[in-house]
Amino acid sequence: MSGVLTFTEAGIYCPAGDFWIDPWRPVPRALITHGHADHAREGMGRYLATDAAAPVMRHRLGTEIDLQTTPYAASTRIKDATVSFHPAGHVPGSAQIRVEVGGEVWVVSGDYKTVDDGLSEAFEPVPCHAFITECTFGLPVFNWTPQDVLADQINAWWGDNAAAGRFSLLGAYALGKAQRLLRLVDPGTGPILTHGAVENTNAVLRSQGIALPATEQVTPETDAKARAGALVIAPPSALGSAWARRFKPQASAFASGWMALRGVRRRRAADRGFIVSDHADWQGLNDAIRATGAERVFVTHGYTGQFRRWLADQGYDAQVVRTEFDGESLDGSQVE
Repeated sequence: MSGVLTFTEAGIYCPAGDFWIDPWRPVPRALITHGHADHAREGMGRYLATDAAAPVMRHRLGTEIDLQTTPYAASTRIKDATVSFHPAGHVPGSAQIRVEVGGEVWVVSGDYKTVDDGLSEAFEPVPCHAFITECTFGLPVFNWTPQDVLADQINAWWGDNAAAGRFSLLGAYALGKAQRLLRLVDPGTGPILTHGAVENTNAVLRSQGIALPATEQVTPETDAKARAGALVIAPPSALGSAWARRFKPQASAFASGWMALRGVRRRRAADRGFIVSDHADWQGLNDAIRATGAERVFVTHGYTGQFRRWLADQGYDAQVVRTEFDGESLDGSQVE
């Protein structure tokens, strides 16, 4: 099998089309799977992304970037390669990128999850010969809480805190997870306050027609005492900071896939952990790979060694590819 894509110091490269996918160094032409900062970086000559990813990319990278957009599933010819973008289910606008050269098809998944969260465009398997997959959570211990159960858990936690007059501080990524959780909570419990990074992203997504409950951005003028019992959603890195200490008394929680690991919540000094991620869990990774029909699988960022060995045992031609993608960090500092 020839190499439709190669792996270079700048990122994943297509020689036939002379473009890179999610490059981590400046290149003339970049195809971008989604707007998180470890995949959509500054300094590219030209960008190509989905229509739905474009507003967040312009918000984060600047309105002056040379950004072309495409709808999902539309084929675009770039020199000797044919490319199309397909839903990845990770965050709104996220995509897997299908690249076909001479009848051979490779798919770069970017980041993805197979659970339909009701916010992002639902993941769609793309048949291919070779599949490049993340494995951020590529161990059997990682199994996400069903979405209806998760909603009940968060609403019960917030309700108990509100009844006791405590603020509920919830750490979640500013793009994707924060909005997903906002769609799950019951606004009737009390006010919902947001960190500026979350509220700015809310505004971008609302402008695209994504419905979210009413939220209020925390500013220096915010009177916390008048909002006792509120839910406060902020990037994980903000919890425990001076910004968060204004909310007293408080209970804190992280919403992360890492909460599946014993002891992580305690080490993060959180009162509660909710097991949820916008990346695929163990079952999701295996289901997605199986659905592609690919015989060749490249694994990136995460438990690459362990997951590669597992795939090899299942009969796949599996290899590890080193990238500069971060996946989901516990404090959220790398990919906001």
